[in-house]
Amino acid sequence: RLGVPGSDPSPLHTPPGIPPAQGLSVLVGLALCVTMLGLGCAVELGQLGQQLRRPVGVLLALLGQFVAMPLLAFLLALLFALDEVAAVAVLLCGCCPGGNLSNLMSVLVDGDMNLSIIMTASSTLLALFLMPLCLWVYSRHWINTALVQLLPLGAVSLTLGSTLLPIGLGVLVRYRHPRAADLLVKISLWSLLVTLVILFILTGTMLGPELMAHIPASVYAIAVLMPLAGYALGYGLATIFKMPPHCRRTVSLETGCQNVQLCTAILKLTFPPQLIGSMYMFPLLYALFQSAEAGLFVLAYKIKKGKNYHCDTSR
Repeated sequence: RLGVPGSDPSPLHTPPGIPPAQGLSVLVGLALCVTMLGLGCAVELGQLGQQLRRPVGVLLALLGQFVAMPLLAFLLALLFALDEVAAVAVLLCGCCPGGNLSNLMSVLVDGDMNLSIIMTASSTLLALFLMPLCLWVYSRHWINTALVQLLPLGAVSLTLGSTLLPIGLGVLVRYRHPRAADLLVKISLWSLLVTLVILFILTGTMLGPELMAHIPASVYAIAVLMPLAGYALGYGLATIFKMPPHCRRTVSLETGCQNVQLCTAILKLTFPPQLIGSMYMFPLLYALFQSAEAGLFVLAYKIKKGKNYHCDTSR
């Protein structure tokens, strides 16, 4: 069983179809590019320049993604006494840079879109150096540190390129063709929603009732607690930096939302196929719960915003 101390770390039986079909992977990859293109289209160059001149976003990305989240993953793995197989999956997810889900959610909570983009881009750049370092530091409790040398930096670089290039192109479209940029923003939001639906369906198909029953409760607990704690840590960091409320919401989402696509790719490329069946589950579970909890975050904000609006109009 995965995650039970002293148990045999042999893989769970994985049903056929893992990893997903190549056509589905291409579809999801294209949707990701469209999403990031649209998010780049939402960025105003003037406001982006202000963020770069005062690099608070870069500092917050550093503290949130490569200090707070790896430490949180390490402590949760210790608290729930995970074995090395489960611990590696949790640590990988905790050491990954921010994911694109946070950019969409920042729009929905009226956050600072430029701050969100800066944090996502800078954490992806920093991941090239800091992700292996964090893994080396925190994985020593469970496994031989030489395993960290097997981490495919090419996968990090590929994610970096697939994230930054569409964003840069989107910024250019916003500068040259503002109307087209507005249309691309709307298309990209729908594209990300479709991608999330595909992820949910794929996860349910891959896990199935029998396989889900074999996943220990500790793994589910960490998948629930980790993004929730990440959102809280991010909000706390932004509060320490005395940022306005809309920036606090943005930093909160940026910290808790991890790049689960990168985590999944590293698990598939780094470890032997016979171990993927057991470790592949955590990033998918994390993706489900980080999306659900971010959705609750958005819902709570919308309800509060609606109540404040009614109070103002009734005066």
